[in-house]
Amino acid sequence: MANLPSKLKGKTILIGVTGGIACYKVADLVSKLVQSEAHVNVVMTKAATQFITPLTFASLTGNAVFDSQWTFVDQHDPQHVKLARSADVMLVAPCTMDMLAKLAHGMTDDPLSLVISAIDRNQTPVLLAPSMNATMLAQPSTVRNSKQLQDDGFIFVAPEEGWQACKTIGCGRLPELDALVTALEAVIS
Repeated sequence: MANLPSKLKGKTILIGVTGGIACYKVADLVSKLVQSEAHVNVVMTKAATQFITPLTFASLTGNAVFDSQWTFVDQHDPQHVKLARSADVMLVAPCTMDMLAKLAHGMTDDPLSLVISAIDRNQTPVLLAPSMNATMLAQPSTVRNSKQLQDDGFIFVAPEEGWQACKTIGCGRLPELDALVTALEAVIS
């Protein structure tokens, strides 16, 4: 990434991380966004913390990571509401099959889905970057949930074709960092 994303300078970007193997790539994205002088907050599911630690994102952003709806990181305010209101844009990457299902059905039993539920998508765009095995991506429930979420106003960043962690080739890879940054810039401008 030769040029840092200047359209994102000074913007508050929420990054949601779910429990997919591709979440290790998100650390590089967060670093690039911080280098572009964006203010970045990270929200993680418990499953995401099995792949990459909250300390990684806290170190990169200089901000506490919201990884439990039961722990206060900023006084005793309802943190999910505060984070939701502060964001100019949100990106969930990777967005797993599980998270797509939760969002499509209004479930808020983890910190990430809870924050997303508090975002007014008429004011703040929420981008979803699905990333999963090609078979999981093609499941009727995933297709159905994705359509419902698009109808609900979520913006999708299409997964890419290529080598997957399950040692197959197919659609479902997390888009490259440039594609994610371009998608963020497009909804900010």
